[in-house]
Amino acid sequence: MKLCRSLSDKTIAGVCSGLARYLGWSANRVRIVYALLTVLSAAFPGIIVYLALWFLMPAED
Repeated sequence: MKLCRSLSDKTIAGVCSGLARYLGWSANRVRIVYALLTVLSAAFPGIIVYLALWFLMPAED
């Protein structure tokens, strides 16, 4: 499966939904894990990574 942003199941840009589909996880699980990593880890620049993925990941067809 190709890594791409989801246009149908999105909250902001579809990045977490696309990652969830690629990993075979639920979108809510990826969102929770991503939010926890962003908040709890000073070494994980979550907002910058999200923005980069938003612009680098292609949208689904």
